[in-house]
Amino acid sequence: MDQMTIGEVSSMFQISARMLRYYEKIGLIESMRKEGYAYRVYNTDAVRRVQQIIILRKLQIPLKQIRCMMDGNKEEAIRILEARIRDMNENVKTVHAMKKALEKLLELLYEDASDENYMDFVQEDTIVELTEFLPLEKHHLKGERKMSIAKEMVEKGNCVRIVLLPPCTVASYQFAGDDPEETVGEVMDMFIRSSKLYEIKPDARMFGFNNPEPQPGSDYHGYEDWVTIPDDMEVASPIVKKHYDGGLYAAYTINFPDFYEWNFLKEWVKNSEKYQEDHRDYLEEHLNWVYSSHMGWPENGIDGKIDLLLPIKPR
Repeated sequence: MDQMTIGEVSSMFQISARMLRYYEKIGLIESMRKEGYAYRVYNTDAVRRVQQIIILRKLQIPLKQIRCMMDGNKEEAIRILEARIRDMNENVKTVHAMKKALEKLLELLYEDASDENYMDFVQEDTIVELTEFLPLEKHHLKGERKMSIAKEMVEKGNCVRIVLLPPCTVASYQFAGDDPEETVGEVMDMFIRSSKLYEIKPDARMFGFNNPEPQPGSDYHGYEDWVTIPDDMEVASPIVKKHYDGGLYAAYTINFPDFYEWNFLKEWVKNSEKYQEDHRDYLEEHLNWVYSSHMGWPENGIDGKIDLLLPIKPR
């Protein structure tokens, strides 16, 4: 097939259309408009680049480095991959040393006949020897790479939180069509700035969700944004004032735009012994979004983090 729609590419590689649009926004891929067709399409070269990006992302190469590899030269790509392998070797050594220290500590606890002061192992020469070279934190690792190491060191499931969202009043805007997330984001951004919402409600939060959901074989879908507002605040069209009843959610934090992590969170709930999925809207809370909008989106502002919120209820 010479040309594929965004929905077809999304389905083919099991990634969100939103992620594809983000790749395009930062210049990793390009789309084109078909005459008389409302949605963008991708040619064979663009689809191949998407496949390359997915492979490199699974190898935990940051997007900035992926762009350097794809748009730079062979020497730059080699340098990036060699650095990634060095990082992995360093992490393997650290994990191995941690494992040895943990095993030694467990051995000491088994050998200690006393139930008192059983954690007094600091003076133990062996433990000191094993742990003195283990870094508490690698300050030179930043952003996406630092998060990827954390995921390697800690089982993902331990990072899932159970949160109860309280009832609240929200300002809402929904749009269906091309680039719905960007469209509603621009409208809500204007609303936050013009209303000076952050000054009125500094704890305001921003949530988003698909509405309507994308359907198989179709590029059509919509998105809706909610921003929490004071109960007595009035809003003007096209913004709509709504009440949200709140609810229980399984929460997992991602870096934008790693929306493929929804698959992990769904699987976590599916395998949970305590919780099961509840049939309400999945939510995405864009952390610090209201503050960032209020501050005019400073270039060196807060990193984009998103809480994926999957509705649950006790089994």
